[in-house]
Amino acid sequence: MLDFNYVVRTDVRFGKGQIKSLPELVAKYNKDSLGLLGTINSNEHPNVLLVYGGGSIKKNGIYDDAIKGLEACKVIELNGIEPNPKIDKIREGAKLCKENNIDVVVAIGGGSVIDSSKMIAAGAFYEGDPWDMVLDSKKIGKVLPVIAILTISATGSECNKNAVISNMETNEKLGTSSKEFIPRAAICDPTYLFSLPAIQTAAGTADIMSHTFEQYFRKDTGAYLTQSFCESILKTCIKYCPVALREPDNYEARANLMWASTTALNSLMSCGTSGAWTCHPIEHELSAYYDITHGVGLAIITPRWMRYILNKDTVLKFAQYGHNVWNIRGEVDDIETLSKGELSIIANEAINRTEMFFEACGIPMTLTEIGIDESKIDLMAEDTIKYNDLSNAFVPLTKEDVSKILRMCL
Repeated sequence: MLDFNYVVRTDVRFGKGQIKSLPELVAKYNKDSLGLLGTINSNEHPNVLLVYGGGSIKKNGIYDDAIKGLEACKVIELNGIEPNPKIDKIREGAKLCKENNIDVVVAIGGGSVIDSSKMIAAGAFYEGDPWDMVLDSKKIGKVLPVIAILTISATGSECNKNAVISNMETNEKLGTSSKEFIPRAAICDPTYLFSLPAIQTAAGTADIMSHTFEQYFRKDTGAYLTQSFCESILKTCIKYCPVALREPDNYEARANLMWASTTALNSLMSCGTSGAWTCHPIEHELSAYYDITHGVGLAIITPRWMRYILNKDTVLKFAQYGHNVWNIRGEVDDIETLSKGELSIIANEAINRTEMFFEACGIPMTLTEIGIDESKIDLMAEDTIKYNDLSNAFVPLTKEDVSKILRMCL
């Protein structure tokens, strides 16, 4: 088991009605921002930048809840954050922070809004183009406090140090990170997920599962507990996504998916392990060139990647996944006693069930279905390797490997 550092920073307020915590949290973290700005804490009415996407939060009441919680603040709004958030909005938000002396950034949404808010909060102190901080995380310095109000279970951005931003002019979708990006607080109310469209619920679940797969399929280090955590998250998604799709207002399902989202990518699932991610870097190129829904792209890629890397060296891990998550050959206590042939049967069945699960949730399962042909496959494969070192992945991939996986997705 590898050495690791694990720091818990985000104040998570989980449950129905937790929006009531917003005034307290803004007041608390306003003090931090005043310290960052080097001023005396005399601002009893903080300047807040409220960042969100489209109009759905105004229809379902979340916006009104937030505005009520911010009634003691001067609120500047930045809306129109899109999926696969664009650098243009980051630039706009950073300018608003500087012009309005913003103290705290409040993000209402999922990963796109929260990632944008992290970059905007950093841009408040950066004099150059915010895209510089995407290209080079060392340029990230001070960051305004970010408070996240979560409206979708997917990215885990509410409790992690990552941000993924797109530049459509250059067809780049790149990740950057800083420990200063980690939100100071996250309000996680499962009832805020009741009005999610079915495809967002399904694609969000695929994203949660992909985050977990990326940390589960790694070279064995003896991190048994961490790997067991990963299996539990996967089982939770498999159990509760169909329930949430059938019964959108099922609190138990929404709560479990929301907590699965947060824990899947708050660093806990990688404690004691290491290795490069693979499906995410490949999908980022699909999104960069075609602006598709991230979770849909991951659902299409994942089972094909699994099939491509299944071999005599990886079969045991995939069989463990099939046995422990899907309960294939559940009557067997120790699958390591099985033959290679028996392990292969379990592994292939697990991959088949993974693909069938995504399909049953209503996710398109080929690139052709979402309007993508093979014309840019080699270019996307080249960019995947250009921006990512996959030599330390569970199974290392070359540009040729990535091209083959993408063609399997057509």
